[in-house]
Amino acid sequence: MDSTVRSKIKGFLEGFIQGMISEKTINSFDPKKLRPPRTCSTKGDLKPFHESLLPDGLLTITEFERSFSTKLGTTFEECARIIALNHHKHAERGHIVNGIVSNAAVKKIESVINIIGSGGMKGKYPDYVNEVISLANSGKGSERKRIADLYIQTKKGEEFFFEIKSPKPNKGQCLEATDRLLQIHAMTHDKYPKVRALYAMAYNPYGLVKATYKHSFVVNYMDVENEVLIGKEFWDIVGGPGTYEEILDIYQEVGREKGPDMLDQLAMGY
Repeated sequence: MDSTVRSKIKGFLEGFIQGMISEKTINSFDPKKLRPPRTCSTKGDLKPFHESLLPDGLLTITEFERSFSTKLGTTFEECARIIALNHHKHAERGHIVNGIVSNAAVKKIESVINIIGSGGMKGKYPDYVNEVISLANSGKGSERKRIADLYIQTKKGEEFFFEIKSPKPNKGQCLEATDRLLQIHAMTHDKYPKVRALYAMAYNPYGLVKATYKHSFVVNYMDVENEVLIGKEFWDIVGGPGTYEEILDIYQEVGREKGPDMLDQLAMGY
């Protein structure tokens, strides 16, 4: 990864961190100050026992961490786009896919999702893709639109459509992802097999190698080997071998440089 790409990613991450801090700055950090009692909340976030024991500053930092973790996923998409633009022919976030999907293909996709939902993933994702593609030109159809979190077109003409989501999705999210991926294949059937629609995770919460991954919903309701990219294998497609290690190093570098300032702004209010 060249210095220009590293600088762009660092600048983006520093801006992301500062934006998060600006939303959640604590005016002062008083260890004796408790959060004023609340009797109602439109957000349903009342925690009277937590708030009776923990200082307001500590509670706010905890809430900041939860919000930070939720929004961190958007940084993976942008960092992947920046890297891919330097490595491939084209890369785009929020890429819209339009196309006619035959009624037969729609019914096949619905059937596949119902089968997976009721009994788990028993087949292979590539087989389902081939079944859907074989029906793509069968009779009448309707206009469909799907959005890929990240789209990459390689210099060799290959196209990747990625769903970049949580490494621990629930059952419904697994089924919805497979449905969207199959619909993308139905819309781009004429380019197969140079088109691949895949579910991507920026990291593996269980370890470094794919074999350690064991989140039950993904294991039961997705084809982990053929449909899901986890950590290193995703980043290596984005930017070539070694990209996972390089992008993690940049995150760590930004953390070391911004960490002390982040604590000062959050805890001390300056």
